[in-house]
Amino acid sequence: MSTHHIPGIDAEFTATGTVDWVISADRPHIAVTAAPMTDIFVDPNASNPNPAVLNADTLLMSAPEGDYQLSAKTTVGFKSKFDAGVLLVWFNERYWAKFCFEYNPAGQATVVSVVNREVSDDSNGVVVDGNTVWMRISRVDNVTCMHSSLAGQKWDLVRVFDLNYEGKLPQIGFEAQSPTGQGCDIEFEEIKFSRTRLADQRDGS
Repeated sequence: MSTHHIPGIDAEFTATGTVDWVISADRPHIAVTAAPMTDIFVDPNASNPNPAVLNADTLLMSAPEGDYQLSAKTTVGFKSKFDAGVLLVWFNERYWAKFCFEYNPAGQATVVSVVNREVSDDSNGVVVDGNTVWMRISRVDNVTCMHSSLAGQKWDLVRVFDLNYEGKLPQIGFEAQSPTGQGCDIEFEEIKFSRTRLADQRDGS
């Protein structure tokens, strides 16, 4: 594991896995290439004898107490089914949530949310025309909110949920995955983190 700092964010990020997280020295920008055949997913289908794949590379910081917001403009060079750039909330291998900009089986760029409490609850959202979308995860009191935006201005609610694990604080940050392919290039730009409260989950702010 290695540690990194992102300009403008007063926190230390820890990288897991083998890929290189290339962080710009003068701006909040990350470039990474997902490793082949990597994912974080626990198949809810009980007939699958090997349901858990938890080998994707991550870059995470410790979440603070209280409310926060983490956002990024996410661009993915899609090649294969389920390639994705991800914002991740991570407690452990059994409790986590990920907010993905993902290539669906029809070859469409899609906003996808997954909440894992022992197994994965997977939900597809809006299809995006292009390979860039803005993504944000926020904590408000005891809930986590996921929002997406086509221009980084008006935010659409994708999911709100309660995910807690024994009263502990999670890690939050980024994940790169290519579950069925040989890797994909991902950029996280305009990365912003603040310990501010999201005023309204549904008014586009």
